[in-house]
Amino acid sequence: MSAGAAATDRGARLRRQSVLVFVLTVLLVFGGRLVYVQAVQGPELAEQARDDRTRTSLIRAPRGDIVDSDGEVLATSVERYNVGVNQLLVRNYQLKDDETGEVLSSGAAAAAEVLAPLLGRDKAELGAQLVGESTFVYIAKGLTPEQWREIDALRIPGIEPEETTERIYPNGTTAGNVIGYVGADQDGDGDADGMAGLEYSMEDELTGTDGSLTVEIGGTGQVIPTGLREEVPAVPGQTVHTTIDRDLQFYAQQELDAEVAKWGAQWGAVVVEEIGTGRILAMADSNTVDPGSYQDWEQADRGSRAVSAPYEPGSTGKLPTFAAALEEGLVEIDTEFTVPDRITMPNGQSFRDNSDHETFHLTTAGVLAMSSNTGTVQIGDLMDDRTRYDYMRGLGFGERTGIELPGETPGVLRDPDTWDSRTRYTTMFGQGMSVSLLQNTSMVATLGNGGVRMDPHVVDGLTDGDGDFTPTEVEPGEQVFSEETSAEMIAMMESVMADEGTGIVGRVDGYRVAAKTGTAQIVDGAGGLSSRLGSFVGLVPAENPRIAVGVVMYKPAGMSYGGVIAAPVFRDVAGFALHQLGVPPSTEPAPDLRLDTDEE
Repeated sequence: MSAGAAATDRGARLRRQSVLVFVLTVLLVFGGRLVYVQAVQGPELAEQARDDRTRTSLIRAPRGDIVDSDGEVLATSVERYNVGVNQLLVRNYQLKDDETGEVLSSGAAAAAEVLAPLLGRDKAELGAQLVGESTFVYIAKGLTPEQWREIDALRIPGIEPEETTERIYPNGTTAGNVIGYVGADQDGDGDADGMAGLEYSMEDELTGTDGSLTVEIGGTGQVIPTGLREEVPAVPGQTVHTTIDRDLQFYAQQELDAEVAKWGAQWGAVVVEEIGTGRILAMADSNTVDPGSYQDWEQADRGSRAVSAPYEPGSTGKLPTFAAALEEGLVEIDTEFTVPDRITMPNGQSFRDNSDHETFHLTTAGVLAMSSNTGTVQIGDLMDDRTRYDYMRGLGFGERTGIELPGETPGVLRDPDTWDSRTRYTTMFGQGMSVSLLQNTSMVATLGNGGVRMDPHVVDGLTDGDGDFTPTEVEPGEQVFSEETSAEMIAMMESVMADEGTGIVGRVDGYRVAAKTGTAQIVDGAGGLSSRLGSFVGLVPAENPRIAVGVVMYKPAGMSYGGVIAAPVFRDVAGFALHQLGVPPSTEPAPDLRLDTDEE
């Protein structure tokens, strides 16, 4: 072979080798890349592809119900549907003639034509909303199941439901002050939030745990029937069982509103507490809010003033003074007192009764029956301030009861070390201090319970999604007064209802009543005492108390005596409650206590 031919052959071999090396290099690069993609990146890419093909939607957990003592629904959540459109799929819709099957129109315009009447929308506006590249756009919210079924029957591709709930209150204003209401989503979790009453205070118990549904979808957004489907069920909120008797609550509200209107009062409230348990059977406020339209009510009328509004108890606040004196053995029912219409005490402070009268000679029972301030300060002066203060604190004055409602006031009961020379006496007859109606009613309930104070509560217990009921834990009662003192107090309170007493308007036909009236002045913004309030608290039936009832009427336009303006509400509500509870009428007469020693 010539030198030229040999050179040519070597060049060809080199070229072939170079090509081979290049090819092998390319194969190695692509092979390595393939190995890297499949072996190293493979799981990550597969996960990414699956994520691109899956959609997860939220399954809303229904909010728990609120029910009355008989299980009647006071607040509940109903099924509702939000409806959206997949704008890619709706393009495939065809509107056909029912008889011939002829395609009349198609796409978004055709879908809008049949949807608009069902949604109450303008079809042109709706049609514009159906056009686009999005896989989900809301076109309606809050539809009923019936409305959704009508839409679903159209079989329009891309029209998709989102199940949700709406809070409703089937009894209107009844117990609205206790139930409360929900408002807009404030914390961004997609759920309406409780804003007042039990809806607010029991938010954690009422709120369930949302679930989720994950499905695999195709390129145009349709669900792949054989694809991934994972569902985490929602856990509904718990049912709150209240102590409220719905019928009694309704009746109490009606009677209260009527009397508030009659006397031109700024507001009124009534509480009915079951003796021995602390269960609140009714807690009514005038002008009670309708939770379904709470925005129509003033902010001040949306809660419960029976819990949140402090006021001076007036003469109803004499009961702790008398009970403490009896308990300490300082007086008996028939201890005699000389009772003028005006009196000056040893420290120089002067006091007077509500109206001028000649000097009476009354027993302890007579002083209470006539609601005499001058007689009361004589009784209260028999004990030291700290002793009397401790009894008032034992009754719950000056501290919150802990009832399951927001905004509770503790009232005002200052330490006796801060009392001036006049306050030490005014607190003996219910001034210079303040209570809520709930506290004052609880005080009377303590006397009716043999001197044992029970914390009032408005929640009986909770039922979870499995139907398991957990009762409210009720703390053991605290013995404040002896049974003997309590029985003597009830006997004296029955004398308030006698012809000589101040409470005769509050008598309940067929039943013995033990009660106390109250009237107190209200300090105005200028420091004057231009307004008053009237109150009435009592027990029925007196011989075996079943319920305590408290009433307050705040700033009436004219008459302000509790025995006149609050007593009718007490009488009617107590009578209705006794019939509701099936309590038989009294058969024995009330004790005939000696009141005026001049009549012996």
